[in-house]
Amino acid sequence: MTSDKRKLPRRNFSYYMRVLDKNSGELIGQISDISTGGFKLESSVPIAIGVSRELSIDQVGQISQKSFISFSARACWCHRDPYDPTIYNVGFQLMDMTPADYDVFVTMFNSYGEQKQAHHKSNTNYIWG
Repeated sequence: MTSDKRKLPRRNFSYYMRVLDKNSGELIGQISDISTGGFKLESSVPIAIGVSRELSIDQVGQISQKSFISFSARACWCHRDPYDPTIYNVGFQLMDMTPADYDVFVTMFNSYGEQKQAHHKSNTNYIWG
């Protein structure tokens, strides 16, 4: 098992928010968890690791006067989802973002990020157990 190299706490993301390629408008994926230094997204295609991309998030109107934020981020890892083989989980590290857009990103973290709960199921969690 590989060690977790993250220095910032992550939170599950409770809101559907799309991440787009800034230049083409192509959907890259949806945010599934977030920290103040990056995010994990679910994508329908694998994403090249180590490549910095220009991205945008366009559904920030409920928490900001802006209609979108733009930034560059680097894909640090990409793995096929263990439960849904049609999905790729991709970890992105923020590389460059304006201070105003970063304020919106932190508001996303605080507003839509939920503390991770331990996932412990036993047979008592099921009707038939």
